Amino acid sequence: MRQNPIRSLATASILFLLLPLVVGATSFLLQTSAPPATRIPSNIAWTSETLARASGGDAFHGMLLARRCDHCHGAEGFSPAAATPNLAGIDRPSIWKQLEDFRTQKRISPVMQPIVASLSERDVADVAAYYSMLPNFPDPQDNRSFPQSAPQPAHVALASRLVSTGDGERGIPPCQACHGPVAYRTGAPALSTQNADYIVRQLQNFADNTRSNDINMPMRTIASLLTEEEKHALAEYYGSGLGMLPAAATAPR
Repeated sequence: MRQNPIRSLATASILFLLLPLVVGATSFLLQTSAPPATRIPSNIAWTSETLARASGGDAFHGMLLARRCDHCHGAEGFSPAAATPNLAGIDRPSIWKQLEDFRTQKRISPVMQPIVASLSERDVADVAAYYSMLPNFPDPQDNRSFPQSAPQPAHVALASRLVSTGDGERGIPPCQACHGPVAYRTGAPALSTQNADYIVRQLQNFADNTRSNDINMPMRTIASLLTEEEKHALAEYYGSGLGMLPAAATAPR
């Protein structure tokens, strides 16, 4: 059958006009279906070389650098403000990682980032060396907020269970598995002498993903599973100094 040349021309013209729309739609679908870029939580990888860099600081030089930190973190490494972390006695790798995460903007803080931006990697190791050597016992000259008042017995029991055994039904491991049986373990931020207000704020930040510098997401996962009461109970438990005792010793009889 002979085709009508006018109709064929009209059909070709319509296809020509629709071609950019089809191509544009295909491109849009490909762009919107592309997987999101992978976010790296921290530039730190724990190798023997990294541990050597983190542990090789000069404590005396770190003491000089840390004078700018006294206003918030206290001259003895214990803060007078309950919402500010205590740094005294925390091991070198833990402090070094957090400062490096601030420096590389993997952990966001409008206060810390301008301060750490002026430090070199070596300076960061020196500051970590200084704070790691500060004693934990009270000094008459400091005005620390730690320890805070003991929590109510129900919160002690709740926190003690989470610290020692976790909650297997919800996939929550015991806190002491990472942070140690007396809230201290090298490589994990020490909680044994940490302020309650700071701990509960960090748990909330991990839970809502506003803090995300935990490698392999352990804290973001666990914090998102905790109830508000559990977060506060854990913060009060550590903030009152109970973390320095084995969890079994604080469990209700």
